[in-house]
Amino acid sequence: MAKGACPCGSGQSYDRCCGPLHRGAAVAATAERLMRSRYSAFAVGDADYLLRTWHSRTRPESLELDPAQRWVGLEVLATRTGGVDDRSGVVEFRASYRHGGRTDDLHERSRFVREDGEWVYVGAL
Repeated sequence: MAKGACPCGSGQSYDRCCGPLHRGAAVAATAERLMRSRYSAFAVGDADYLLRTWHSRTRPESLELDPAQRWVGLEVLATRTGGVDDRSGVVEFRASYRHGGRTDDLHERSRFVREDGEWVYVGAL
């Protein structure tokens, strides 16, 4: 995905928003920014980025994304800490997807921490 709106819903182009994070040219400054970039990685099928941004204690050995599942919307519901000066944070969100002609939601409260100075996803609360 090189052109068009970023899947995370920022209103920016993918190349100016989550694309640099996915390519490793930038890092997320906040837990919410990482969560948004991870959602975009699901939307564009970037399993490598998802694995790179998963905490080393909870990261699966591999990740296979379902190409038939299409992510169609993200709504951030709440953020608790996770700012530029924090060590941990929680982001609650609702992500919508289409699969098999049906639309559904994933509602999650995700925990993030800094590992080696960068935000990583730990897991759902």
